[in-house]
Amino acid sequence: MPEGQQEEGQRKLPVLALGALGIVYGDIGTSPLYAFRQALSDLQPTPSHVLGILSLIVWALIIVISLKYLVLVMKADNKGEGGILALLALLNPWRGGETRGKTMLIVFGIFGAALLYGDGMITPAISVLSAVEGLETTAHGIDPYVIPITLVILVALFSLQSRGTSSVGAFFGPVTLVWFITIGVLGAVQIVRNPTVLLAFNPLYAIEFCAQAGSVALPVLGAVFLVVTGGEALYADMGHFGRAPIRLAWFACAFPCLILNYFGQGALVLADPAQASHPFYHLAPGWALYPLIALATAATVIASQAVISGAFSLTRQAVQLGQCPRVRIIQTSSEETGQVYVPAVNVALGLATVGLVLGFRTSGNLAAAYGIAVSSTMVITTVLTFYVMRKQWKWSGWVAGGIALVFLPIDLLFFGANILKIGEGGWFPLLVGGGVFLLMRTWWRGRKLLHERLTEDEQGLDEFIGELKEHDLARVPGTAVFMVGPSPKMPPILPHHIAHNQVLHEQVLLVTVVTEDVPRVSAQDRLEVEALGEGFHRILLHYGFMQSPDIPVALRLADELGMTIDLDSLTYYVGRETIIPTDDVPGMPLWREKIFAFLSRNAMDATTFYKLPADRVVELGIQVPI
Repeated sequence: MPEGQQEEGQRKLPVLALGALGIVYGDIGTSPLYAFRQALSDLQPTPSHVLGILSLIVWALIIVISLKYLVLVMKADNKGEGGILALLALLNPWRGGETRGKTMLIVFGIFGAALLYGDGMITPAISVLSAVEGLETTAHGIDPYVIPITLVILVALFSLQSRGTSSVGAFFGPVTLVWFITIGVLGAVQIVRNPTVLLAFNPLYAIEFCAQAGSVALPVLGAVFLVVTGGEALYADMGHFGRAPIRLAWFACAFPCLILNYFGQGALVLADPAQASHPFYHLAPGWALYPLIALATAATVIASQAVISGAFSLTRQAVQLGQCPRVRIIQTSSEETGQVYVPAVNVALGLATVGLVLGFRTSGNLAAAYGIAVSSTMVITTVLTFYVMRKQWKWSGWVAGGIALVFLPIDLLFFGANILKIGEGGWFPLLVGGGVFLLMRTWWRGRKLLHERLTEDEQGLDEFIGELKEHDLARVPGTAVFMVGPSPKMPPILPHHIAHNQVLHEQVLLVTVVTEDVPRVSAQDRLEVEALGEGFHRILLHYGFMQSPDIPVALRLADELGMTIDLDSLTYYVGRETIIPTDDVPGMPLWREKIFAFLSRNAMDATTFYKLPADRVVELGIQVPI
C-alpha cells in the first residue's frame, strides 16, 4: 500500500473503530443485562459458583470471540465481506459438478444462514425486554407496564426501518461507547471493593466448577453461551468496517469493559448474595438507575438494529445466490451499498418479535429460547472455516485439523448445552430455521427442475441461428432484449415469442445475469458480449452477491464495447412461468411442488427486480408441469 494511503487509513481507523463499536458490538455488548443473572438462576450464589461462572465467561470470550472469530474466522473474508453465506460463496460449492461433499457444504451453509433469522427475531425481544425490566428495581407496582413499554419500543423500531440506518447510524458508535464506558466503570467500582473476584481469571475455577456441578453444568453452560452470541454478527458485519477497526474496537474497548462489568457483577454477588436477582442494575447507585435504564434501552435498540439490518443483508445475499425467491429490496443509502430494507422480512421479524414478548413475557424465559440458533451456526462456521483453511489457504491437514479440534469441541459443548433448551422455548428458533431452510432448498430445487423442463426439448442456440437464414421470418426494426438463463440451448421464451408473433427484431440481445461468488463486481467488469450472428448477441451481466441488478443501467456500458444499442427503442421480453404441480413427471414430492408453485406466484416479478421500464416490457406466459 502506498505511504499516503496507509497514513489515510491510520487516520480513519479510530473513526471506523467507533462505528464498529456501535454496529458490530451492540449485540454482544448488551449481554451483561441478562447473561450472568441467567447463569446463576438455578444455583446458590456461593463463592465457588460465582468464581466458576465468571471463569467460564472470561474464557468463553477469549477463546470463542478473541481467538476464533477475531483472529481466525475474520481472515476468511470474501473480498472484504463476512458472514456464513459469504464464507460458503468463498468455497463456491456450486461450481463444477455436484457431489455429495459439495451438497453437504451447501446444506450446512444454507441451514446455518436460515437459523440466523430465528436469532434476528429473539435478539430484539430479549435485549429490549431485559433493559426495560430495570424499571422493576426502581419502584413497586411498575411490573405490569414492562411489557407494554417493551412493545411500544419494538413497534417503533420496526416502523422506522424503511428510513434506513444512515440517519441514526452516526449516533450508534458514540452511544455504544458511552454504554461500554459506563458498564466498565460500574463493574470496576465493585471490583475495587472486592478484588477477590479477579481469581476467576484462573481457568482452573471453570474446570473445577464443571467437575463439581454435575447435571447442572450443561444448563449453566447454556446460559454462559449468552455472552458470546454476538460472534456471528460481528463476522457478518465485517464488510462494513474491515478487520482492523473491528479488532481495535474489541481489544481496546468492548472486551475490557465487558470483563470489568461481568467481574463487577460477580464481586457484588460475592459481597451480598441477595443481589443475584438483578446484579446488573444493582451495580448502580439509586440516583443513577433511571439514566442507566434509559442508556440500556438505547443500547439494546442499537443491538436490535444491527441484527435486523443483518437479516436484510442476508436476504439479499440469498436472493442473489438463487437460494430465495425474489423479494422487494430497497436501497436506503446512496453511499453505503450494505444498507438495504426488505419490507417482507421486516414485517415477519416485527410480528415474530412482538409475539415472542407476549408469549415468553420475561427476558429470563426468553433466554431459554436464545442461543440454540447461534450455537448451531457457530458449529457450521467452524466446519466451513476448516474447508477454507484446506482448500483456499492450502494449509496442511495437520494444521487445519489441529485448529478445528481446538474450537469444534467447544462449539459442540455449547451446542449440547443449548439443546437442553428445546423444551423450554429453544424449539422456536429451530422451527424458524427449519422452515426457512425448507423454503430455500425447495426454491433452489424447484428452479433447477423448472430449468430442466423448459430446456429439455429445445434445440441448440447455434443451430437455431444457423437455420434462421433459411426461414422466411420477418425482421422488424429495433432491439429486443430477452432475459434468459446461461444455457447454450435456445431460451424457451424465444420460440414462444416467434410462434405467437411471427416476427423477430433486427437486433436480439440475450441477456443473462450472472451472480459471482464475490460480494461486488466493478462496473468495468460488468459486461461481457458475444456476437452470435444474424443480429444476435449474448450479453452476460456480472454482479456480486451483495449487489442488486439494474439491467437498463448495465446496458449503457455496451457502447464501450463497440455495440450500438438505442436504449430508447428497446423492448424487453420476460417469461412468466405458471408452475403446475403434478405427480406425472419425476421431481419433488407433490407437497414441495405446491410450495414451490406458491413461492413462484408470490415472488417479485422480473420487471421490478431487474428495474426494467414497465412501459417497454412484454411478458409471455408459459405453463410448466413439474
